[in-house]
Amino acid sequence: MDRAGKTVLVAVSDIFFYTKVRDALLPRGYQLERVRALDEVTAKAATLHPAALILNMNDLALDAFQVLERLKAEAGLKKIPVLAFANHEEVETWKRAKELGVSKIVSRNELSARTRELIEELIKGERPAARG
Repeated sequence: MDRAGKTVLVAVSDIFFYTKVRDALLPRGYQLERVRALDEVTAKAATLHPAALILNMNDLALDAFQVLERLKAEAGLKKIPVLAFANHEEVETWKRAKELGVSKIVSRNELSARTRELIEELIKGERPAARG
């Protein structure tokens, strides 16, 4: 797998949570690029051609819905798999994220517990239909 195949954009402003993601993925050879602004997400996505994007739907510093809208509007970016996470009780957030084309959405706890497995499933295209 080339560098692009192992690059993951991480749109998470919480440094402690980013560290958890980093600790789960770096030992497996993934390259992480942390992004904290809408323009930064699209610019890095266009230049790095990442294997996936991890997106915090509840991040107040980044409008995740705008990120999804912009990614899905650009031909070269709309195929990037997006692993989103949100508070499990925010049903409307989950629904809207799915409508905007996230590949998979999970709770923050599930992402924290299964980061590597979720990213690898996403990159390989293994998306169980019955799961969130």
